[in-house]
Amino acid sequence: MRYNKLVRDRIPEIIRAKGKTPLTHIADEEEYWMKLKEKLREEVGEFLNEDDKEELADILEVIDAICEFKGFDKDKLESIRKRKSEERGGFKDKIILDEVKE
Repeated sequence: MRYNKLVRDRIPEIIRAKGKTPLTHIADEEEYWMKLKEKLREEVGEFLNEDDKEELADILEVIDAICEFKGFDKDKLESIRKRKSEERGGFKDKIILDEVKE
């Protein structure tokens, strides 16, 4: 079976332990960035379909990988999130904007 997708680091080892042979390659920077974005879309889609905390944890794992790859400081990212929450609010009040009339 062909996958052509980014997998967690231990997946080849797990496949070998099952008596199968994984064919892999190491992505260059451009391919890795593209595959990280694809993986994020995949994990978000799985969370939307399954509504499961395991899938939400997978999203966080991809976000951690993106932060590391892009050199984003996670504390700075959290600071930006907090600032935006203070300026515009969060989503706790469950407000749905139906329309804006002129």
